Amino acid sequence: MAENAPRASNFIRKIIDQDLASGKHQGVHTRFPPEPNGYLHIGHAKSIVLNFGIAEDYQGQCNLRFDDTNPLKESVEYINSIKRDVQWLGYEWEGKPRFSSDYFQALHGFAIELIEKGLAYVDFSSQDDMRTLRGTLKEKGTNSPFRDTSVEENLQHFADMTAGKYKEGECSLRAKIDMSSPFMCMRDPVIYRVRHVHHHQTGDTWCVYPMYDFTHCISDALEGITHSLCTLEFQDNRRLYDWVLDNISIDCHPQQIEFSRLNLEYTVMSKRKLNELVVEGHVEGWNDPRMPTIAGLRRRGYTPGSLREFAHRIGVTKMDNQVEMGILEACIRDDLNEHAPRAMAVLDPIKVVIENFPEGETETLQAANHPNNPDMGEREVPFTRELYIEREDFRESANKKFKRLVLGKEVRLRNAYVIKAERFETDAEGLVTTVYCTYDADTLGKDPADGRKVKGVIHWVSAAHGVNAEIRLYDRLFQVPNPAAEEVFADALNPNSLQVVQGFVEPSIANAAPETGFQFERTGYFCVDSEFAKEGKLVFNRTVELRDSWAKMDQGE
Repeated sequence: MAENAPRASNFIRKIIDQDLASGKHQGVHTRFPPEPNGYLHIGHAKSIVLNFGIAEDYQGQCNLRFDDTNPLKESVEYINSIKRDVQWLGYEWEGKPRFSSDYFQALHGFAIELIEKGLAYVDFSSQDDMRTLRGTLKEKGTNSPFRDTSVEENLQHFADMTAGKYKEGECSLRAKIDMSSPFMCMRDPVIYRVRHVHHHQTGDTWCVYPMYDFTHCISDALEGITHSLCTLEFQDNRRLYDWVLDNISIDCHPQQIEFSRLNLEYTVMSKRKLNELVVEGHVEGWNDPRMPTIAGLRRRGYTPGSLREFAHRIGVTKMDNQVEMGILEACIRDDLNEHAPRAMAVLDPIKVVIENFPEGETETLQAANHPNNPDMGEREVPFTRELYIEREDFRESANKKFKRLVLGKEVRLRNAYVIKAERFETDAEGLVTTVYCTYDADTLGKDPADGRKVKGVIHWVSAAHGVNAEIRLYDRLFQVPNPAAEEVFADALNPNSLQVVQGFVEPSIANAAPETGFQFERTGYFCVDSEFAKEGKLVFNRTVELRDSWAKMDQGE
């Protein structure tokens, strides 16, 4: 499916269409509200495409707002990475980036309003006591002994909290709703707590910080958001979202709509677990190409278009499901098959000596950069007496299904001549080191004149001109489809998720810029690494194989 093709409707778009048709809203205003406590992953990419895409399609607006209510786990590094990821995916937010902390003064005022209305109180219960009094899914909660404190006393206690007179955990401000509610989030939730920490945006101005559920709905309303889109785990919290807005003096009341979050096979989508992978050294960092983070996928060679297309293909529903990794990999294959220039690289080299080709001579051949797109032009490929081919492309003997180089038989070199294997040498362990061949000088770009058939084609690199490169063969991070279900999810890590080999690439790509993608013919899709590659050192990351090898394994092949 072309990325700019018309998109199928979904239940969110139907709600928006009805709201616009009824006159409930004159336009559409969405927001993407990440917490800056880690790098964004592909699940966030789905949300980015949804929120920004809807705003674009309806000629509306989309805000980028950082929900920064927990400075203990947040950092400017994460803020900058999130901005970078959104822009790399191809989107721009309305106005400047916003922060929930921009509204701390207003939020504080709304908290006071709830206290004055008798709808909030300061609770000095310990966390353990609060947990016990909250009850269970089967048992109603019990009112806190501080629930009936007078408005005047609560106002003074909250003022003292704000002035820093209480220690962390000594007290909190709770909404007074219903301790018998069947929804746990409505059993007098905490809306403010004491935190004596430095905030990355507000410094040391505050020592009380609002909770997410109190902050989010008010921030939406202050920004004039029409449709607040979030994942299904916030479905029950919609009652608290509406309760807060119904009980404060604010005009705008956005509509919260929930959709299913992305669950992707062979990875984990929890920031906590992703952080664990980083902290425990299972990966090289948040942008490790095996990570499902946008930064990791970008470094691995995924394109913005492939991630947007993935989001469109999986769609938006209210049903939780596990998406096959093969769908994501198909998106990048489709993208790179169309847009990536071709090149030749040998990852496990053995030498070929063409004995009837003149020593010391170099012939410059022409090769198309893309077989189906002449506009991408051609490149020069040096051909010499000594070449490298893949070890797996030569056998001393083989059956008819083997279409590569066999002793005494012919094969075509990609973009070059037909060669015939005459003899070979091995090392002390019996491994082939060199294959001696002859070539037919009349077979460049055409079949042999005598009509003999040469069905096999293999790739190669000139030994004299090939550029040494480190090739990092990335695979799926976990070896089971649902690692989050494992008792110790790190035990399900794939021990072969990264293999590093030394190979040779043709000289035409020796100076390719970081993140430039190629199809290494017959091998897979690769890109120049953005971390380890530098002048004088070529490093390529495998983005994805040409075909889905895991599908065959799943089928027992």
